[in-house]
Formats: sequence, structure tokens, C-alpha cells
Amino acid sequence: MLLSIAYILLLGMFTGWICKKLKLPSLLGMILTGMILGPYVLNLIDNSILNISSDLRRIALIIILMRAGLSLDLNDFKKVGRPAIFMCFVPACFEMIGMVILAPQLLGISVIDAAIMGAVVGAVSPAVIVPKMLKLMEEDYGTQKSIPQLILAGASVDDVFVIVMFSAFTGLAQGNSVSIQSFINIPISILLGIIIGCVIGFILAKFFEKINVRDTAKVIILLCLGFVLVSLEDNFSSVIPFSALISIMGMGIALQKKRETMAIRLSIKFNKLWVASEIILFVLVGATVDISYALSAGLTAVILILGVLIFRMIGVLICLMKTDLNVKERLFCVIGYTPKATVQAAIGGVPLAMGLSCGHIVLTVAVLAILITAPLGAFMIDKSYKKLLTKKE
Repeated sequence: MLLSIAYILLLGMFTGWICKKLKLPSLLGMILTGMILGPYVLNLIDNSILNISSDLRRIALIIILMRAGLSLDLNDFKKVGRPAIFMCFVPACFEMIGMVILAPQLLGISVIDAAIMGAVVGAVSPAVIVPKMLKLMEEDYGTQKSIPQLILAGASVDDVFVIVMFSAFTGLAQGNSVSIQSFINIPISILLGIIIGCVIGFILAKFFEKINVRDTAKVIILLCLGFVLVSLEDNFSSVIPFSALISIMGMGIALQKKRETMAIRLSIKFNKLWVASEIILFVLVGATVDISYALSAGLTAVILILGVLIFRMIGVLICLMKTDLNVKERLFCVIGYTPKATVQAAIGGVPLAMGLSCGHIVLTVAVLAILITAPLGAFMIDKSYKKLLTKKE
């Protein structure tokens, strides 16, 4: 296991550095490293790490979402308003509709199989988008109109909606009825996530005010609470639906609201943790990718992914109607809302494991969606934000 960790960190860091030198996103090098080290090529990552890969990826997500919460001002969220709510589900709905229209024609699959595929591909990746938007906020690009906050908010909630839709569609494919309760649970899950996170954050702010604790100990406390929230969601979501990842971000926002100076210091600490977490996250995402699936898909699957992305872009533009954003800023929102990685890596193989007839092709398209959109989206964000967004003076 220790040798595998050394491979992941050193080679992931090295390939990320090479990609940066080539003016490419570092995550491309990390994903490629995972593909090469993973079980489908060199098989150099120990099975004990692969067995806990999903947990390690969630730890990385907890770190970046906590950092996002600590960096966000609640007033920015209030300014974003209606478009942020629409961004949570409208682009994903458009992408799923696009998949239902295009996939049966291009791949010859049934409508329900296409819906399952749309739900897998429809989620954006907070692991890619959140750090990019935090970078824009640090450099003050687009912050006057709260553009990074808009994209960040949508990306954080989008996954909750898509995973519920995925569960509904796979249930239909297995002959089960769709529960109306599962759709009612979406807004409940989001609202409870916000409330739980904010309450914990306010309690922690009072606790840290009265009791002197080192910043490093505060980071450990926040991480542990994040782990507890994720575990509670896993074990009790059928009883009390709430989104743990939204709770984690809410906890950071509440701390930032009550104790801003401390939140800035903690954000810097989490930023340092992200250096290693980012490598582990994207190398392990790459390790889930079976390159033979991607090669077997052919040009048709690539055309399908690009086609449904156009539907997603239309959905984003509809969300931005009647806002004060200009054409360049709207174009950036379209670009910024395309990368996919974490959700596709997490649920792409589930239909195959369930024995559904569409399992193989769904996994293939999920793999291709990661390989195409994660590096391309990250690259386009890096290259376009200075040209499309205004820097706050």
C-alpha cells in the first residue's frame, strides 16, 4: 500500500507539473497517471487502496467543499438568487432530454436506457469546478456579478438532483415503480443540508470563540464532522434525507459569516490539504477508467457526448435569462459548467453491476465523458476567464 501511495503522489504530481508546463490542466496528467497505474494497464495500485477508492475520493471532495464554504460570503449567494437555483437542475434536465433524444438514434438503445445514461452523464464535477471558481474569486474575476459563486452553487447541488434521477431510472429499468417521495426528497435534502450545516457552523463559531484551539486542531475537528455527516447520510438518508456535501459547505459558510478572520486562516490550511487531496482524487478517478471501454465506443459515442453538451449549454443560457450578464459572461458560464468526473466515476459502473443490459455502454460513455469534458472544461476555463470576465478593481 505504501508503495502505491508513493506512486500516486509522486507520479501524479510529476505528470500534473508536465501538463502545466504544456499549458494544459494538471488534472489531465493526474487522470492519465491513474489510467496507467490502474488495474487496466500496469496494475501498480494496491487492491487495498482500490477497495477504499470511493471513500478517498469523498474525503478529497469534503476538503474542497469545506474550503469553498470558508471562502464564500453569504451576501454573494443572496445576490445570485434565481439563476443559482435554476442552475442546480435545469442544465442537467436538458442534458438528460438530449440523451433521450440522441442516444436511441445513435446507439440503438431504449429510451429508459438512454435516460439512465443521461442521469450518469448529466452531473457536473464539483471536484473540477469548485477549485477553478475559488481561484477566480481569489483573483477577483467575475466577482462583481457573483459569476464564480453562481457556478459554484449550482455545481454543489446539481449532483443531488442527478443521483435521485439516476435511482429513479434504474428502478424503472428493474421493473420497480418510481416513488413520488424520492422527488419530494430533493428539495428537502437540499434545505436540510443547508440548515444542518449552518447550525453546526454557528455552534462551532461560538465554541472556538470561547475555547482557544489551534487552527490545525480546528481543521481536524471540521474534517471529522464532515466524515460524520457523510456517514450519517449513507446510513440514515432513507429516514431523514439530507445532503452531507451541502451541509459541509454550509458549515464553512456559517463559520465565515460569524468569524471571518478565522475562516480565512482555516481556508489557507484546507488549501494546503487540497494539494495532496487533488492528486489522490484525480489519480483514483483515472484508475476507474478502463481504456478498452473508451476505445470500443468509437466516434458515435464521442458525437453523442458532444451533442448532449449542446443541450446542457442551452439549459445554462436559459438559467441566465433576465440577468445582467453580458454575452461574454454568459459564454463563460456555459464553459464553466461542462466538466464531469467524480459522479461519473462513482456511478458509471453501477448499471453494469446491477446486471442491466445497458450497463456496458453506460460505463463506456461515462468513461468517455470524463476523458473529454474534465480536461477540456478545465483547459477552457483557464484559457477564457481573463478574456471573458471583468477583474474587480
